[in-house]
Amino acid sequence: MRCRFLSSIHDIDSYTWNALCGTDYPFLRHEFFVALEDSGSTIRETGWQPHHLLVEDDEATTVAVMPLFLKYHSYGEYVFDWAWADAYHRYGKVYYPKLLNAIPFTPATGPRWGIDKKANPELILSTIFNAIEEEAKRLKLSSYHSLFNLKSSLTYFSQHHYLLRTGCQYHWLNKNYQDFDEFLSTFSSRKRKNLNKERRKVTEQNIELHVKTGNEISDTDWHHFYLFYHLTYFKRSGRQGYLTEEFFPLLSQLLSEHIVMVQAEKEDQIIAAALYFKDSQTLYGRYWGCKEEYDQLHFEACYYQGIDYAIKNKLKRFDPGAQGEHKIQRGFTPVPTYSHHWISDEQFHDAIDNFIQIETQEIYEYIEHARERLPFKAPNQ
Repeated sequence: MRCRFLSSIHDIDSYTWNALCGTDYPFLRHEFFVALEDSGSTIRETGWQPHHLLVEDDEATTVAVMPLFLKYHSYGEYVFDWAWADAYHRYGKVYYPKLLNAIPFTPATGPRWGIDKKANPELILSTIFNAIEEEAKRLKLSSYHSLFNLKSSLTYFSQHHYLLRTGCQYHWLNKNYQDFDEFLSTFSSRKRKNLNKERRKVTEQNIELHVKTGNEISDTDWHHFYLFYHLTYFKRSGRQGYLTEEFFPLLSQLLSEHIVMVQAEKEDQIIAAALYFKDSQTLYGRYWGCKEEYDQLHFEACYYQGIDYAIKNKLKRFDPGAQGEHKIQRGFTPVPTYSHHWISDEQFHDAIDNFIQIETQEIYEYIEHARERLPFKAPNQ
């Protein structure tokens, strides 16, 4: 077998890529990476240089692919390694660039490679990991990182002695609810009243919510959304969002069947919008933006509308994005996330390993305590 590294997603055709990766999980589709790259969102100038990996068998047939990027910073990853980079700097070493296997700006757990179903995955992944380490050494990279991996992939990484880092997110799990009221009936009385009060506040402000999917989303809708998206990023961090204006219409053209938009209107004016992605099992809450702040509108557009959509469309899970303890009291269960790391320098490898072991224990203790704060009734109620 032979491994090659590609400097553009266009160096492999969509049919070959999608045949290996599938077309259900939206963030691994060829079209998603095309929209990112062609919009100028993932290019060398933004610190996301495509370096995708392709594996060919002895007959030059592509049997596996993996999205990879040379990263020149740690923005847009959501598995935070700034302290690691700072430690490198303090000891006179260079942390960037590093090699990253992840979905840009998307902390959503899912597959991180595509392998021919007829191939031996252990053999393919062994070939891939060896090629990655050789490439990292050739380019004098500090490290390789694979973020938000499926639990089923942990064995493959452990066989190659990669460091496992555990995080925490908050996901909504569908227990075959027939409607939002049935979901809410599982809450304790006080928590149920609090949530209903939040939803009423949105209505009392004369705000209406509308759900649009795919081609129902117009160019004007995308224009509004882009402005809201950047306004909100700027308010929170003082910097613009990661995605360019060209990304969203490209995405609409290429992946319309995976897109859901919730719009908020007041006096016939669009005042806010939330953007979701979906596959056959999961709804992914991704981006939010508003013209100005309205009481409880963020929770309604980004969480309650998502739960309602997931129930109506019989989706099993709703992943609303990274961080946010406030999701717990709204019925989102704390769950572990998994990332893997290869560190070239042995001393830093050992130090980071020690850090991760301490952090992991704290994460699992946090998850256990956080689950005690869920709003659901006690089992005997």
